[in-house]
Amino acid sequence: MAGLPLVESRRGLPVLLIALAAVIVVLDQVTKVIAVDRLEPGVPVTVIEGWLQFRLVRNPGAAFSLGTGTTWVFTIIAVVVGVVILRTLRRVRSLPWAIALGLLLGGLLGNLTDRLFRQPGVARGHVVDFVEYLRFPLIDFPVFNVADSCITTSAILIALLGVLNIPMEGRPGDQPAETSTDRSGEASIDQGAHEPSQVPRESRSDPAGEGTPSDG
Repeated sequence: MAGLPLVESRRGLPVLLIALAAVIVVLDQVTKVIAVDRLEPGVPVTVIEGWLQFRLVRNPGAAFSLGTGTTWVFTIIAVVVGVVILRTLRRVRSLPWAIALGLLLGGLLGNLTDRLFRQPGVARGHVVDFVEYLRFPLIDFPVFNVADSCITTSAILIALLGVLNIPMEGRPGDQPAETSTDRSGEASIDQGAHEPSQVPRESRSDPAGEGTPSDG
């Protein structure tokens, strides 16, 4: 059945969302551990000459080093948004929305892990940033990490879904095809249960023939 993979993917969208978020958290934390272990704070390491470099910094603010000095505020915001995403899992019936929310949840949890467990203390920890893009137009692009990239990608994708008017629950015409099949099957069973049973003609007795004597 052509629509079956789509149906199955929709049923597994909450699982996909959680799995994507988990992969992002792991990737984010692994890259941060490597960066802290191998990079000297503030010392750039060229990746692509004139375009991209690694430079280890500690960020007390939000993504891309924004809002420094208010770490506890962003910790609370991250917790609240994470809880909201988890509470909306059952509503997600759109694959793009599952990807967008998975990116957002993974990015939030990645940076939240830093704020909870890194120095200088719980809920005030500084986020590890180490990727620096050197030729972004108009602005001096801030140092960022994997979690920041996922949060930004999620924001762009959510905005695009809003412009395209794609709801989180999926469009009415995109409902799983087997739903109608199951309903029609159930209706057939119900209809069969209410129809009178038909006795084959061969098994019916002939009242007139019962009293007729046999020949000869």
